[in-house]
Amino acid sequence: QVQLVESGGGLVQAGGSLRLSCAASGSIFSINSMGWYRQAPGKQRELVAAITSGSITNYADSMKGRFTISRDNAKNTVYLQMNSLKPEDTAVYYCNADKVLYRRPGITGWFTVQDSWGQGTQVTVSS
Repeated sequence: QVQLVESGGGLVQAGGSLRLSCAASGSIFSINSMGWYRQAPGKQRELVAAITSGSITNYADSMKGRFTISRDNAKNTVYLQMNSLKPEDTAVYYCNADKVLYRRPGITGWFTVQDSWGQGTQVTVSS
């Protein structure tokens, strides 16, 4: 009942910028933490950045200073501004929402989903 939809991926030259967006839809009351992960071919999925509902952020070391995560709690949307992109940033970027409190249509009460994922958006950085 909770869906995450990413947008903003694409092809960019090294040194360029992209801004990813991820909107959570559904009858959502709150989301504890939202974040971005990425997975390059042949590699494990790794954390890029995360942000709590109180705007506390956490970045992977290789992204610090280049990427900025932000969040609009009213819109249940998280953003990732990526600057100074490098070819090694090429990957599928996934949005994650942790501990989503939401309602199901026609059912009384609140439900919690621990881990929700978007479908992913491709980011390709050419050299």
